[in-house]
Amino acid sequence: MEKEVYLGLKEVFEQKQAAALITVTSVLGSTPRKPGAKMLVFADGKTIGTIGGGCGEAEGRREALNVITSCSSKLYHLNMTADMAQEEGMVCGGIMGLFIDYLGAESSLEQTNLYKDYLSSLENNNNPILVTVIEAAEERLIGKKLFIKNNGDVLGDLGIEELNRVVLETAKTNLRRCQPLLVNLDSELNQCDNSVTKAIFRILIEPPTTVVQLLILGAGHIALPLATMAKIVGYEVTVVDDRPSFANSARFSTADTIICNEFERAIEGVNINSQTFVVIITRGHRYDKECLRKVIYQPASYIGMIGSRKRVKALLSELEEEGVPSELLQKIYSPIGIKIGAETPEEIAVSILGELIKVQRELDQNGKTK
Repeated sequence: MEKEVYLGLKEVFEQKQAAALITVTSVLGSTPRKPGAKMLVFADGKTIGTIGGGCGEAEGRREALNVITSCSSKLYHLNMTADMAQEEGMVCGGIMGLFIDYLGAESSLEQTNLYKDYLSSLENNNNPILVTVIEAAEERLIGKKLFIKNNGDVLGDLGIEELNRVVLETAKTNLRRCQPLLVNLDSELNQCDNSVTKAIFRILIEPPTTVVQLLILGAGHIALPLATMAKIVGYEVTVVDDRPSFANSARFSTADTIICNEFERAIEGVNINSQTFVVIITRGHRYDKECLRKVIYQPASYIGMIGSRKRVKALLSELEEEGVPSELLQKIYSPIGIKIGAETPEEIAVSILGELIKVQRELDQNGKTK
């Protein structure tokens, strides 16, 4: 969840305001935002966040104000036709599914407290996965929620015991996804296609964030182009090195976070979760080993390490002798990057970034990598 929307939600609950939270649940065709994008709309019309701007966003805002008036959450499909898009100078002409969630005095105390617990869990880096019923035959179920903490604890209830069971099984098999998952269930609670006649329940499963963090350990010559290109692609980039002459904002002007500290201490201060990709490209065997030993038990979706096959094999053997389980070591991507015959630092960065994108797409499609 974007920080500004998170802070806006805290304001809503702390000040007991009426509002509606818009979440993009699905997209078809060309759209300005992707699933997971959010916009908070207050009763006075003020908004925080964006679902794309222009007349499409204005229509979403109007529907959100209607939800606040009716005190009833709903699923809405925003049809951004070519004519509408052209009026705003945009090239979008697709359809966005929007879940507009009512937040206010008419919300049940149970739902309000659950939302507060969820926000608290986000703040405490528990990396909760949020599950919401966005469509159901029984209106009372729409907006029902539960969330799963990274330790497996479940808070909340979707209103039907069997629905809880089926959805939790689906959510737990997709813990490593980087993007929201829309699940359609029939009357027997079996997954089905998007047909309106078949989908009795539509469930939205959201990771703690849709922003993928790239943690680059080592600020040498490969790290510089990698950080620059990764930021362009959309990653939140963190660079770590213990050398002030390398790990500084003048050198990495596009990085979101730069940490100049010993590798082990720096890693301890980073929240590594299922939306984290780790690239180990330090200046030597000793530092690679320090970093790998520190991140190997973390729930990162990708850990890649540079080095020759011989050098990497020796390092992994050392760690296995120290007691690191072989199944964890087998998940390491090394030699790092896609084979493109890369030679220069820039070309190697391209090969690494290509592998990151490939792994991320595999996660978004089926929740699995290696």
